[in-house]
Formats: sequence, C-alpha cells, structure tokens
Amino acid sequence: MAVVISMLRAVNVGGHNKIKMDALRALYESLKFRDPKTYVQSGNVVFRTGERDLILLTKRIQRGITRNFGFTPEVILRTSSELRSVIARNPFAKRRGIEPSKLLVTFLASDPGAEAREKLLNLKAEPEELRIDGRELYIYFPNGLARPKFSWAAVEKLLKTPGTGRNWNSVTKLLEIAERLEAAEA
Repeated sequence: MAVVISMLRAVNVGGHNKIKMDALRALYESLKFRDPKTYVQSGNVVFRTGERDLILLTKRIQRGITRNFGFTPEVILRTSSELRSVIARNPFAKRRGIEPSKLLVTFLASDPGAEAREKLLNLKAEPEELRIDGRELYIYFPNGLARPKFSWAAVEKLLKTPGTGRNWNSVTKLLEIAERLEAAEA
C-alpha cells in the first residue's frame, strides 16, 4: 500500500470552507482510505491506499468533499517518496540562519514548465527568495509571512497551475506521519 499526503487548499481560512478534522478523517475512511491521520486544521491528511493513480485519487477526494461539505477545494497529493524528495531538494538546506517557520513550500498541481519557471525567477520579490524545482516552489520570507512584498496572485497567474503552501515545520511533520504509517505496515 502506498502512503499519500493530501493537502487541501484554502480550507478553514478566514472562516471560509470550514471542515472539522474529525469529519475530514471520516470522509477519507468512507472513501476506503486506510488509517487517515490529519495534521493541524488546514486540511492535511496522510493515509494509505492501494490506488496508485494520483489524478484519480484527487478527483475522488474532491467529489467526496463537494458531496459532504458543499465546496470543492484544490487537492494536492504527494506520495511519501515524493515528499522525501521535496525535503532533500530544499535549496535553502545548506544555508545557515534559515528559520523553518519562514520557509514555505508551495506544492503545485502540475509542473508549470520551463518558460513559467524562468519568468518566476525574474520576478522582483526581494526581500523574499523564490526557488522552483519541478512541482514545488520554495519561498523564504526573511521578514516573516505576514506581509510579503510580492503578490501571490501574480505568482499563481504566472505559473498557470494552482498550489497550496505549507511551512517547513508542517512539511517535515507530514513526512514524519507518513513514515510512521509506512513503518506500521512493514
């Protein structure tokens, strides 16, 4: 069985698209996913499944949320091995003084392509630092995430693919949960 990390976009933000995590776990169980574990209130679910087609899984989860909660969030999935790769590819890993709470990984629904990546890297974003690798956008916010200098709407329009962000602490915690599920099956 594969362990999959599911991240919902714009859930429980500003009083909109509310889902209680126990209800979300129950939904995932009803969709025949095994051992769903949630992390924080922003729609992170780690689960086991025999299904290998992530596109099919995404649609199944979206339909279930629409049916049960009345809205359709973007659902971004990564396998545990993909999440390990995201962590291994962190372009800020070797740099001293990087605060994990100020490092955001935006998980993109698809690879935006070479042209979009190049345009993104030419975007004036100082003091924020943007690095993109495949379907992940790493952003370091030296002054914190509260008031970024660049427009996220502009970034998303440029990339032409939706995404959802998680800070570095959440990314590593999600992998920890995934690895516990992997170990439990072994």
